[in-house]
Amino acid sequence: MATKQKLPTETPVYLFLGFLESGKTKFIQETLEDPRFESGEKTLLLVMEEGVEEYETIKFANAENVDYVLIDDKQQLTEAYLSELQSKYGAQRIVVEYNGMWLLEDFFNAMPEGWMINQVMTFFDSNTFLNYNANMRQFVYDKIENTQLVVFNRFGDSMDKMAFHKVVRGISRRCDIVYEHADGKADFDDIEDPLPFDINAPIIAIEDRDYAFFYRDLTENLEAYVGKTVKFKGIVARDHRLEAKDIVVGRHVMTCCADDIQYCGLACVLPNEMELETRDWISVTAKIQFQKHRIYKGKGPVLVAEKVIVCNPPEEQLATFY
Repeated sequence: MATKQKLPTETPVYLFLGFLESGKTKFIQETLEDPRFESGEKTLLLVMEEGVEEYETIKFANAENVDYVLIDDKQQLTEAYLSELQSKYGAQRIVVEYNGMWLLEDFFNAMPEGWMINQVMTFFDSNTFLNYNANMRQFVYDKIENTQLVVFNRFGDSMDKMAFHKVVRGISRRCDIVYEHADGKADFDDIEDPLPFDINAPIIAIEDRDYAFFYRDLTENLEAYVGKTVKFKGIVARDHRLEAKDIVVGRHVMTCCADDIQYCGLACVLPNEMELETRDWISVTAKIQFQKHRIYKGKGPVLVAEKVIVCNPPEEQLATFY
């Protein structure tokens, strides 16, 4: 029943991702049945696709505290409508079963002010996951990129964990992975992922094929790189607003598909002024520092170059995680 009460300035959002029949509904049902999740807060359950399994709201730990709303039209996914729903039901926290065929950016753009992502979990049916990844890579990538946990439901004893592991780790090194079997047994992924370069070498040599891994690991684990020397080939980007010795150097990286190619560059301070132009290729040897730079509007990873040589483009100019 709708209620009128003061809404919190920060509203926690619990986001559950995955395709149809991946196990989202079952997990949310069990979560809302668990008395430990019931803390007296008014909960708004937003369901953005209808699967075979339906919610048994009568079994929720406090059914009177949970309001259920179906949003099956993406046109409804607006800040105004979500704010209206929260106000109407007096929701103090939001649980979302997201549509597997909608990109997550649509939800992020529609989130009202004050909504804060508290937890993100992604579910896949192990029997269909690899096929989805082969044919709808963009949607698989979208569901894993920001998640904290990936759960592979219905995992069979004869399935190769490494095949699933590689897909996830090609997208994110931060999330946990769980393989859940039909009998309820769950295995946490403990496969180690050595980097394709030696981070402890006197000079960390980044091969052309490995720039995407280097850039991602640098941004996720910057403290491990500060003070170390790196060498790689990259494309120059110049900006007239920067100092004469300041450039950006990086590579174009394809994270999931051709529509998602982006230039991933780092601030670089040249050892001396050079006549470099945007799109020039250079081989740069530089020490990585964490310091202020104009392109970051604050502090960030800065390459303090020791040696810069103009070079030819490599055969593979596009960096990927494959």
